Amino acid sequence: MKYISTRDNSKEYSFEQVFIKGLADEGGLFIPKNIKKYSAGELELLSRLSYQDLAKKIIYPFLGDFMTENELSDIVDKSYSVFRKENAVNLIKIGEVNLLELFHGPTLAFKDIAMQLLGNFYQYYLKKNNKNINVIVATSGDTGAAAIDAIKGKKNMNIFVLHPHNKISLVQRKLMSTVKEKNVFNIAIEGNFDDCQNLVKSMFTDKEFSKSINMSGVNSINWARIIAQSVYYFYTYFRIKDDRPINFSVPTGNFGDVYAGYLAKKMGLPINKLIVATNQNDILHRAISKGKYKAETFFETNSPSMDIQIASNFERLIYDLNNFDDNKTQKIMSGIKEEGKYIIPEDKMKKIGKDFLSASINENEVIEIIKEVHNKYRIVLDPHSAIGFGALKKVNIDGNNVVLATAHPCKFPDVIDISIGTKPSLPDELKYVMDEKENYDIISNNLSNIKQYIEEKIQWN
Repeated sequence: MKYISTRDNSKEYSFEQVFIKGLADEGGLFIPKNIKKYSAGELELLSRLSYQDLAKKIIYPFLGDFMTENELSDIVDKSYSVFRKENAVNLIKIGEVNLLELFHGPTLAFKDIAMQLLGNFYQYYLKKNNKNINVIVATSGDTGAAAIDAIKGKKNMNIFVLHPHNKISLVQRKLMSTVKEKNVFNIAIEGNFDDCQNLVKSMFTDKEFSKSINMSGVNSINWARIIAQSVYYFYTYFRIKDDRPINFSVPTGNFGDVYAGYLAKKMGLPINKLIVATNQNDILHRAISKGKYKAETFFETNSPSMDIQIASNFERLIYDLNNFDDNKTQKIMSGIKEEGKYIIPEDKMKKIGKDFLSASINENEVIEIIKEVHNKYRIVLDPHSAIGFGALKKVNIDGNNVVLATAHPCKFPDVIDISIGTKPSLPDELKYVMDEKENYDIISNNLSNIKQYIEEKIQWN
């Protein structure tokens, strides 16, 4: 399989290049040139597989000659052996709603599902090619912890994680800052998540710098994450398939998890609607419901991992909406950078409406949803999952409805306490982090300072 960029589809890339680079040279996002579409008969055969075996079948066609099928099989088995559930994920019922628990990995967030795989992909690549690499990642809370856990202690790799100072939960920070391995560096940026993301993007597009440090990234724009996340859409469909249409409500800030579902649909999975569930930082809801993609007033919310103003992965959808025209996409993205907005034409909105619905949930609604679900079903939702639940109710759509539960509630003890009067505990195997000494550096939102810090800290084990 060959890949192209949303901003320049004249060049072709291998999966290896796409995985290691993360972002194309001109700033575009990688997408496959062609996507395998499964027939009804092929889907029927896939439906009989375990989660791990399904992942092997879905992921392998995207890899080209990166590794053999047997090598992928070993890596998938290794990656998901650290999860607390045999099939990595867990599907439960809340009344008429299906809740897909994606937080049974080592850092209690859906990011683990892709990140454990990516960490082992890196290890495979570096050993095979005798290379070193520096992974630099921006996080609004969950991605950083998942990336650190996947990369800590691995040879020939360092990881630098930028998070917004005092804008993530204590548990989220502790899961990052208490890791003792010498190849892990935590940076608290004086700013918000978008500042962190912009710093990482600037480092990527600085070719002299990124090349000099062998820079790579694991944010949601990395295509390997998208394909790994698409697997649980297939798995869920196969577990609840009946004659009714299936809809997924996806709590999101960066559109990556939603896009994974969209990819699954493009691959032939008969998803009816993907419901884009946002908090008060609702750029994606406004884009999908009103055609206005524009950053507005930033709110600090009780779902901080979703506090994102510009959703990088949305570029992949923009490319599709504009009939795979790289020049148009480039112009639109330049306009967003210069003017801070993209007004989506009516014909493109009709395309969006075929696949997507959206809703925004405010702070008070999050608390009320957590309270209501707990009172009625004795199940505790984290604020992100509550947003997915609330969005599903707002769009009021019939069918098999699935909410993605993207994080363990213990990551947000204060919100849960306000909602139901008690703070959820960490799983026993992770309780130790609350007593561990933290290690992170606070740095101003300044590109030069960040680059200098990274260059000074690089070391190889």
